[in-house]
Amino acid sequence: MRDIRLAAAFAATLAAATLAHAHGDVVPQPVNTDALPDIGEEWLTENPYRNAGEEVWRAAVDIGASGYNQNCARCHGLEGISGGLAPDLRFLEAEEYGDEWFIERFRHGYTQGGVTKMPAFGDLLGQKAAWAIRTYIETRPDDQAMAEQADTLKAIRDSLAGWAQGQGTPDPDGVKAQLAAIASGIGTLSGAPVADSVAARAAQLIDGTPASFKVAAETLTIGLSAAH
Repeated sequence: MRDIRLAAAFAATLAAATLAHAHGDVVPQPVNTDALPDIGEEWLTENPYRNAGEEVWRAAVDIGASGYNQNCARCHGLEGISGGLAPDLRFLEAEEYGDEWFIERFRHGYTQGGVTKMPAFGDLLGQKAAWAIRTYIETRPDDQAMAEQADTLKAIRDSLAGWAQGQGTPDPDGVKAQLAAIASGIGTLSGAPVADSVAARAAQLIDGTPASFKVAAETLTIGLSAAH
């Protein structure tokens, strides 16, 4: 049930994000980071959640997704895919140099010619939120690799939706294996070792129940829509 609730929250934040606001026209929204371990008061220069283990990494991605969609997607694009208004953060290297650039902008914002292009988020959202958002950004999947798998993922989505309604003969183990194989072939644009793709998310959600088929199908639908 926890995974299903996470997927539902993930779907809601994706659906709610818009690109309609000007780049500096953002009122920072708070991010609940209670599920993440403390990392001290002094600002770090390298992402502490990148290699902190599966549980912490997953929590950082989920929290970062919420924080990004509330505070960053308006300008930097849904799923990190920029429309040209702001830098495409998916290409920011998942290493110390990229981390330093990100955290500097996050903390202090960016002003050009007296115009605020990006507000300062550091004091308002804090360091844990910053690195959670960074983790989410760097794990965005390569959209070209996703596009190459789109037809296969749509077919899997349709099968899952049918199973959720009692149609056909479910093969949850087979579909989980197929999704995991697809996920293993999807990389990131940042160089981060693991991509948080919808294929991987959907595979984690399937537990053999109709409810899990439904939420996995919805996750695939939203992820495929965002990729386009």
